[in-house]
Amino acid sequence: MQTGRVGRSVRVGLDIGGTKTDAVAVTEGGEIIARSRRMSGYGDEAVVADVVESVQELCAELGISVSDVTSVGVGIPGLVDTVSGRVLHAVNLGVESLDLAGRSSALLGTPVIVENDVKAAALGAAALRGDAVSMAYLNLGTGVAAGIVIDGVIWRGSRGTAGEVGHISVDPNGRVCSCGQRGCIETLCGGGALARAWGRPGALPVRDIFDAADQGDSEALRLRADLARGAAAAVRVLVLSVDIETVVIGGGLTSLGDRLGDSIRSALIADATDSPFLRSLHLDERIELLPPGSPAAALGAALVGVHAPQEEIATHG
Repeated sequence: MQTGRVGRSVRVGLDIGGTKTDAVAVTEGGEIIARSRRMSGYGDEAVVADVVESVQELCAELGISVSDVTSVGVGIPGLVDTVSGRVLHAVNLGVESLDLAGRSSALLGTPVIVENDVKAAALGAAALRGDAVSMAYLNLGTGVAAGIVIDGVIWRGSRGTAGEVGHISVDPNGRVCSCGQRGCIETLCGGGALARAWGRPGALPVRDIFDAADQGDSEALRLRADLARGAAAAVRVLVLSVDIETVVIGGGLTSLGDRLGDSIRSALIADATDSPFLRSLHLDERIELLPPGSPAAALGAALVGVHAPQEEIATHG
């Protein structure tokens, strides 16, 4: 990372998750010049402190003042009003209603822009790929959602719900989803839903499912197939509805690495066996996994500060 005084051309981006906060400082050209990580706090005061203290830590590392920071972008789960910067219902962070932009900006003395975490990650993933091809970022974590980037800009749809593929029902007789429907994609490949269906103790239930499937456990084999089937359905929905070129898969489940990627590709190939139309789309060749430890989400949050927020609410994934 670059150190020393870098001048007034720095943007900061933060990805605030339920367990950790990842922060980066980037130049106007999008180069990451500093990075810090910390455990995420719980509750309104702690979340505001995470923003302020992360910015201060990065500035100290770079030898600059907070006044040298052009903007601060924050990617956060929950319901995000991108105009007011207010966060609603970020349950894992203990936030019910927080004016995160207003309170953080007042303490830092620099503009703060707040964005939904998945949409911010989509923007960062697009920037890391370094091309202008249309793409979607599919987040496979506790829940399932996607962000769509076209020509370097987040595409939100008319009411900000573009990319909410997790709550598309693909099995009307399937498991009940938290949204009230049955058989949503999230019930098949969301980490939370899989852990509940597995029902066995363990720190990493989805990894346990894959390990048990490798040993021939019938329930694990069924759940592993569900995960691949659900993720493949999400990829199909994204490509067929928006005609994006590439689906970048990120989120906590990508820690499974090739075991996850290979299972999704196999499901896409199997689904296309009897469909010349699906075979013509080569969906298995159009997915890629975000590398472990990628700064995509924090980088995307920093880049959010380049654009003025639009007047709609971006929903949680």
